[in-house]
Amino acid sequence: MGRDLLGLGEGGDEAEVPAGRPTAERIERLFVGASPRYTRIQVASLARLPQELTERIWRALGFATLPDDTVAFTDADVAVLERVRAMMEGGLLDDRTVIRMARALGQTTARLAQWQAEIMIGAMLDPGRRPTDADLAAVMETSRRLLPDFERVLVHVWRAQLAAAGTRLLTLADITDEITPARLTLAVGFADLVSFTRVSRELDERGLAELVEGFESRASDVVAEHGGRMVKTLGDEVFFTAADPRTAAVIALDLVGAIRQYGPDVRIGLAYGPVLPIMGDVFGTTVNLAARLTAIARPGTVVADDRLAEALKDAPGVEVGRIRQRPARGLGVVQPYVLRRAGNH
Repeated sequence: MGRDLLGLGEGGDEAEVPAGRPTAERIERLFVGASPRYTRIQVASLARLPQELTERIWRALGFATLPDDTVAFTDADVAVLERVRAMMEGGLLDDRTVIRMARALGQTTARLAQWQAEIMIGAMLDPGRRPTDADLAAVMETSRRLLPDFERVLVHVWRAQLAAAGTRLLTLADITDEITPARLTLAVGFADLVSFTRVSRELDERGLAELVEGFESRASDVVAEHGGRMVKTLGDEVFFTAADPRTAAVIALDLVGAIRQYGPDVRIGLAYGPVLPIMGDVFGTTVNLAARLTAIARPGTVVADDRLAEALKDAPGVEVGRIRQRPARGLGVVQPYVLRRAGNH
């Protein structure tokens, strides 16, 4: 059950995976490497960190608290905790920052690992029949062979994403004069699949999975193409941000077309204003307003708030049309606007 606490320890064993049905111990050995040797008390002592802090790191990473006598930690766990201690002693990190970073890492990598495992299993196993021990052993062997390359790609993409995040912060700093502003002014948008509940009842599990993955992948492509950021996906809904109103409008209009080609319609709500960034997500009244406007939008349309519409008044390629005022739950009466491509009526 040993795990490399922060995903920074030594890689998995390069020995060939033996034939036969995989066991939990073999899976652990493949992906983590060294066998567990220490209890949670011992690993804290060896790393010379307070046990309370190591347990908080463990929970922040998303793992359950283990009994005192459970041997679950490896030499790699000790080495990583020693790195954490060195960063703290050097004044680079404090307790609160360590826990926040651990939580960000745990939540992100847990979803990534689950997603990748599902992709591999879906690609290699026939969903129409029960997998044999040989099938499972083949998945393990393929994972063993791909693991070193996946690890290198992961680190490269992570560094590239850090660079992109830094560039976005510098761009915002030019606008706000703050490198890490407590509040940002962003365009935010929700795209919602129309009639998802009804459609999901008509599909089997595989069809539903393909619908959701197709929607999310196409939406992610459109948002990335125009330099926006996909904040999160919620099955039948995606939430994105853009630095300026026109970018958000172009993303939304392209999304309508891209998803319509794929099959179902979407409805999209956009708003522009102050938001509060927390743990990679964004919150605030602007976000709530965009969500309410999504509910107002008709299938295949984009509806924006008055502030975003005002910013698009002279934007090329986009037309803004005022519609009647509507009540928005928790926000009173709002003035929505419909966005269209210039020349499309």
